Amino acid sequence: MIEPELVAVFVGSSIRLAAPLLLAATGELVSERAGVLNMSVEGMMLTGAFAGAVGSWASGSPLVGLGFGVLCVLPVAWLQAFLSITLRANQIVTGIGINILVLGATTLGYRALFGSRSRAEIPGLDKWAPPGLADIPVLGEHVFHQTWLLYLAVLLVIGVAWVMRSTSIGLALHAAGTAPQAAANSGIKVRRIRYGAVLFTGFMSALAGCFLSIGDIHTFTEGMTGGAGYLAIAAVIFGNWRLGRTLLACGLFGAATALQFQLPAMGVQVPNALLIMLPYVLALLAVGGLVGRQVAPAALTQPYTGH
Repeated sequence: MIEPELVAVFVGSSIRLAAPLLLAATGELVSERAGVLNMSVEGMMLTGAFAGAVGSWASGSPLVGLGFGVLCVLPVAWLQAFLSITLRANQIVTGIGINILVLGATTLGYRALFGSRSRAEIPGLDKWAPPGLADIPVLGEHVFHQTWLLYLAVLLVIGVAWVMRSTSIGLALHAAGTAPQAAANSGIKVRRIRYGAVLFTGFMSALAGCFLSIGDIHTFTEGMTGGAGYLAIAAVIFGNWRLGRTLLACGLFGAATALQFQLPAMGVQVPNALLIMLPYVLALLAVGGLVGRQVAPAALTQPYTGH
């Protein structure tokens, strides 16, 4: 029989591993709803992870690192917006190009700052549990005692859901990604909306990257995102461009990743390579449309040629 503590550890690990995906996927959902496919989410997350780690290491304060991470990602997001919205370049090609550029830049920067040290110890964000929940036996310690950035992520997602559903900004986002010319005719500044959506994706991806480096493992390693940005994009597709379903997709991917560590502890012998590839198999099923009919925003990836 599986011990309750192992189950609690698995649930807690799944939530922790899903949190950076949720942050990045929420930002990506906003961008795609506005009509811009942000393939550079991976690069934005990696930039945030590196800059957050450097800022925390240099200042000794993880809060400074968090702010520095966000500050450094915004120019990357602006570059993506400029290329895809102003220059109307191919959104997929530019996004992948930015990812490759960031991978090289962060690798070079890490080696220049930390030299041959394989793991640099970096001050990290504190853990916190909501009052009352921390006292629940077993669950309190393993499920609710998490980095406070995770709870901020939950609040941000709730705020995005409210904005998308109940405000004029949400309506403008939907219009910019569905019928941009009609939106422009009604007075909506389509390019401005799209720029804002891409910059918001950068902000959320920066938080996701900082979660990985200073929120979770308190260090930075080369290429540490390991495809998490692509999983975030897959989660949006898996969720059929709906925030609630995207949240569930991120939880599923987080649980699939947590199985890599929990199944051996539960005495279940499964080839490790199979467990490592499981989140990406689920992502492939999502992108391939094998989890149901996918209906993307009508103007997604289509450049807007108006003013």
